[in-house]
Amino acid sequence: MIDIGRSKRATTVYGFDDIAIVPTRRTRTPDDVNLAWTIDALTFDFPIMAAPMDSVMSPATAIAFGRMGGLGVLNLEGLWTRYDDPVPVLEDLARIDDPIKATKKMQAVYASPVRGDLVEARLHEIRDAGVPVAGSLSPQRAREFESIVSKAGVDFFVIRGTTVSAEHVSEQEEPVNLKKFIYDLDVPVIVGGCATYQAALHLMRTGAAGVLVGFGGGATEKTRNVLGVEVPMASAIADVAAARRDYLDESGGRYVHVIADGALGRSGDIAKAIACGADAAMVSTPLARAKEAPGKGWHWGPEAWHPTLPRGERARFEQVGTLAEVMFGPSVTPDGTMNLVGALKKSLATCGYTEVKEFQRVEVVVHN
Repeated sequence: MIDIGRSKRATTVYGFDDIAIVPTRRTRTPDDVNLAWTIDALTFDFPIMAAPMDSVMSPATAIAFGRMGGLGVLNLEGLWTRYDDPVPVLEDLARIDDPIKATKKMQAVYASPVRGDLVEARLHEIRDAGVPVAGSLSPQRAREFESIVSKAGVDFFVIRGTTVSAEHVSEQEEPVNLKKFIYDLDVPVIVGGCATYQAALHLMRTGAAGVLVGFGGGATEKTRNVLGVEVPMASAIADVAAARRDYLDESGGRYVHVIADGALGRSGDIAKAIACGADAAMVSTPLARAKEAPGKGWHWGPEAWHPTLPRGERARFEQVGTLAEVMFGPSVTPDGTMNLVGALKKSLATCGYTEVKEFQRVEVVVHN
């Protein structure tokens, strides 16, 4: 703890740029590394989820990501569930460079209502392709579309917001009781974001299969600028990992997965997230660089189109390669934005580990 003046104390916290992974005396061959990630009844080839953002996930890219061995999550409050064909809308957005005009345009196009028939149709489209199905809703809309999502046969129900708590208090509306909501569902739920030990412990007690750590992507959100709210990711993940350990004892052996969700712009950030205790990472920014990305090089999160208080703006990225090249290479960029899976394997191998769970024990240091 440090003093801020005479009346306030604060904890020293760290982001990914503040820490580094320390190699051990042993190294491995990257081909010996096993990145398989099992959550609930499903096993994926690598511990990377594709974030539910309209700029990176469409039904087509979710299917492609699933066929690669990962889990793509579709935003069920996005353009794909508001329009029969959102491609012209996305093309119109891509032609706007001015940030103020872009925000106004996004507020206008996202004002169209979410349609239950499209929610069902998009999820069935992914299911019919034979890949795992995951859809994301905000806590405010989860109860409204819960029956449609459940009947569509999703493998994971993702409840995702900037900050999600197990105990939301309101005098104006009846909040969602997450514990009852999750208990009544027949599918595993991944919920977040959160950034503290206590908040994560409360979310784990709701029965969630996984907890998202973070605020959903530092490159496209400005929650810190607008609300003053932020917890650097290295510290946040380490705190939530501690909550996972304590909940494991408290529950008699129930393991809740910790999923990093934010500030994951490069492959090294994914490795650091796991080194701090994450089981998996939910990425968005690297995928926005793929040629198949619906945003056509532009990237934005759900907070960017809030009707009264937008907390982010679109970011522009060069499209560097196909989605397969972003995930598996070969990389043509030296900055960690391509071949995410290969880089994670190399990181584990460099430090002498062959399993993701073991890599959570790797030593890290803090830069002065």
